[in-house]
Amino acid sequence: QVQVVESGGGTVQTGGSLRLSCTVSVSIFEFNSVGWFRQAPGKERELVASVNLSGRPDSVKGRFTIHRDSAKNTVYLQMNNLTPEDTGVYYCGANELSKVYWGQGTRVTVSS
Repeated sequence: QVQVVESGGGTVQTGGSLRLSCTVSVSIFEFNSVGWFRQAPGKERELVASVNLSGRPDSVKGRFTIHRDSAKNTVYLQMNNLTPEDTGVYYCGANELSKVYWGQGTRVTVSS
């Protein structure tokens, strides 16, 4: 059974940085993409960034960067210059088209 584990969340001040990690229990190449999603309080879950493993370009929104370490089956989300609008629970989703495997989420709080 595929497991997805996120880590790296926490509380930072405005302008700070965090690096989130998403580790899957199988090779990331088993998936079409692995992405980071944010769910802010009272809002829908939205895509923040994803690595595409089928040859298409990665997708990144805004100030964040995403990269993968295939040897560690891990995808990282580097978040710089954080603002309170970045507050939320960040989920990692591993997409194999017919199904998305989700982690439990990691909470990010940015204080003003």
